[in-house]
Amino acid sequence: MLVTGFDIIFFWVARMMMMGKHFMGEVPFKDVFIHGLVRDEKGQKMSKTKGNVIDPLEIIDEYGADALRFTLASVLGQGRDIKLGAQRIEGYRNFTTKLWNAAVFAEVNGCARADGFDPHKAKETLNRWIAGETERAVAEVTAAIESYRFNDAASAAYQFVRGVYCDWYVELSKPILTGADGPAKTETRAMAAWVQDLIFALLHPFMPFVTEELWRVTGETGPKRKSLLVTAPWPTLKGLQDPKADEEIGWVVKLISEIRSVRSEMSVPAAALLQLELTGASEQSKAWAARHGDLIKRLARIEAISTPKEPSKGAVQIVVGETTAALPLAGIVDVAAEEARLAKSYAATETEIAKTNAKLNNEQFVSRAPQDVVEEMRERLVDLAATLEKLTAARKRVADIG
Repeated sequence: MLVTGFDIIFFWVARMMMMGKHFMGEVPFKDVFIHGLVRDEKGQKMSKTKGNVIDPLEIIDEYGADALRFTLASVLGQGRDIKLGAQRIEGYRNFTTKLWNAAVFAEVNGCARADGFDPHKAKETLNRWIAGETERAVAEVTAAIESYRFNDAASAAYQFVRGVYCDWYVELSKPILTGADGPAKTETRAMAAWVQDLIFALLHPFMPFVTEELWRVTGETGPKRKSLLVTAPWPTLKGLQDPKADEEIGWVVKLISEIRSVRSEMSVPAAALLQLELTGASEQSKAWAARHGDLIKRLARIEAISTPKEPSKGAVQIVVGETTAALPLAGIVDVAAEEARLAKSYAATETEIAKTNAKLNNEQFVSRAPQDVVEEMRERLVDLAATLEKLTAARKRVADIG
């Protein structure tokens, strides 16, 4: 396999192919991965004259080699130029820190690898759910790597580690890990350590240094490691997905996420504890709410959960499956002030969209402006449209309160 930039395909790649066929009688490589050029965060070609050159050694000293590698992998779309800036690298440095902190959390809570642990035999709903999520993540990352879609592989690994394992499994497992000893706690400790090992493996192609060190440190307890991580077999998982566990934990995760979204959009004070009303809920949803009630209260800042036939007047309503979740916000949110704030933001966003559209619809501007500027404006327009959609939903919710 040959890895090269698109700008030397004829001058280098084609010549190598022809010379190999002529002198050696065979092609020198069968696969060619064509990547884009590394540009600055504004899309301009790096130049000493412009002063926008990024010294990789300085970046490594400040943010670490793993953060730089992961950044490059995450933006390495085939044939697409890479916009590289310190802010993006810093974000993945923070991700590295989050990975390390998750490993510390596991260690503090006694999550050590258990000899003979079989995730297929997990009994806890939460553990069956994370086992299935892990299987899906391994399959997605593997498929992306095998097809040379390294940015998709890095993205899939990132979303699983941060969005599923750290943000949800760790949080949802805290009551079990900090509770009384028993089969549930023992199983959760082993499951967390098992998932953690697979996380190290999935991230290793992109972040070899921190994952190898974590592999070594976590290998000091439990069964002895058979090899370094770099020479360990690539994971393959089957038969771990559980639709019932996915449905139950998925319902809890979506409910908490929607409540958090409403709190953020409506500027609900962080310290305010809300009432949660579940209407139209099935017996199964009621059972889930009862089983995970303490988690919902803690993670969504809820004081009490009830199941009335009709939601209270002035309550903001969100739909989770067949259940309507209502949050009475009268007296908690200043309706008039919130309506004024949202109206102002909505008008400003509409104005910005109109200005951006006017420029992009101007053929003279599009033909004369640098390509990276035009592309940046198009990306900006997508973000503005998403913002307008969120503001529309928020204004409707405020109107419902009034």
